[in-house]
Amino acid sequence: MSTAHTVRPSSPSPLLVRSVPALWTFALGLWGLSRQDSVWRDEAATWQVARRSTAETVHMLGNVDVVHGLYYLLMHGLFDLFGPGTAVLRLPSVVAMAVAASCVAALGHRLAGPWAGLGGGLALGLLPAVQFYLQEGRPYALVAAGAGISTLLLVTLLEGRGRAVHWVAYGSTVALGGLLNWLSLMILPAHLATLLWSRADRATGRRWTGAALAATTCVLPLVLFSRSQSAQVSWIPPSTWHMLIGPTILLVIGCAGALLDRPRARRLSAAAVGLPLLAVPQLGLVGLSLIQPLFLDRYVLFSLLGLALLIGVAIGAAVEAVARRRPRAAPWVLPVVMAVAVAALLPQALAKRSPASRVDDVLAAAGDIRRMKKPGDAVLFIPAARRDTRLVSPDAFAGLRDIALAQGPEESGTLKGTEARPDRIRAVMLAQRRILLVTDAPGVARPPATARERAKTSVLRTHFRPVADEQARGRRVTVYERRSGAR
Repeated sequence: MSTAHTVRPSSPSPLLVRSVPALWTFALGLWGLSRQDSVWRDEAATWQVARRSTAETVHMLGNVDVVHGLYYLLMHGLFDLFGPGTAVLRLPSVVAMAVAASCVAALGHRLAGPWAGLGGGLALGLLPAVQFYLQEGRPYALVAAGAGISTLLLVTLLEGRGRAVHWVAYGSTVALGGLLNWLSLMILPAHLATLLWSRADRATGRRWTGAALAATTCVLPLVLFSRSQSAQVSWIPPSTWHMLIGPTILLVIGCAGALLDRPRARRLSAAAVGLPLLAVPQLGLVGLSLIQPLFLDRYVLFSLLGLALLIGVAIGAAVEAVARRRPRAAPWVLPVVMAVAVAALLPQALAKRSPASRVDDVLAAAGDIRRMKKPGDAVLFIPAARRDTRLVSPDAFAGLRDIALAQGPEESGTLKGTEARPDRIRAVMLAQRRILLVTDAPGVARPPATARERAKTSVLRTHFRPVADEQARGRRVTVYERRSGAR
């Protein structure tokens, strides 16, 4: 009893527990936010759609990327308010992950003590996958924030401190996360496992079922409509055994943290919340991938909140163990652990903030176009999706004719526009003196997959010769001139 009394005054306050992880994660997000002024292809999709009008965006969503529709509309509003830029593109993710870290800290504090909460909240921002998507102009960090808020609301309700408004807020938050990415609905079976583990009473179970059904009903139209656009994810490879290594390691770490959890005289525990949140979405995505390949870590990024919570439990247990022997040394456990973790993960942190951490950089190719173009030049893209360089940086392509384009992205309601028939592209190419080709660098390029790509490649090889070539950050710009005497 005297030892516990000695340690308690040195424990961090609730305000500190919640605010420090949020500020820590926000600072990690601001560090190297521009990634040396690079934007890769996934972020380029967000950038160019956010610059469209609402009507153009809605038109596009009927054909492609409806799963990200709500996110695109949000980014459209932000671009309208603050203008396009890498900071505006990525700051929503930074803020969202800071909110998620605060939620993890609050959960750990309630379920396992202040040191567990503080440790878990700080640990979230250091996880390599979190550091990657912390600075990503895509919706996955926002989904993680929604998962943190909904889980915190659930714990409040299971502790008997909630009211009807909390159930409404819970269902609304889950629905909002589902509209940002409907795979986030896998948080519902994770929460169901928490209810069963903690032996929630029947009344709570009925209320949860009602809220879960309401959220699912809101998202179901999006799920059904997006199935018509499933070709967008056809590039995801089938699951293999080596792809399960990462989730297996995460589950082992999570189970180890769960074993250190010591419930505080109640059935609801950190293990009952954290382990299902970590395991169920990971295993659920593996199961879905047996039907259709979908296994990408970003789709279940929110499950790492469970891992961070369990890491916090382990840190809290370490603090308690030290406190029993050396009470004055207990407050130093977390700083030492964090210092070691930061040092060990520093190479990863630096790598995530470099342009090389992504497949390519559309802005680097735009810079090459500015230097290499001449009046009267034409431009081609292989594949057509590399037109994102022009859509993100239209000024760089001023004066260049996009000779393969039949209908622009805005008019066609697509991400890359629609191109002319192969014979038409061939005829227009043969009328050019100089053509600038924007394509992938050799390390990431794929063989021509469509008749249009094969036609472009054949004409360039037969009737043109390369006179200049620049490769940077996964993109390649080559200048072709017409061969002398070519017909």
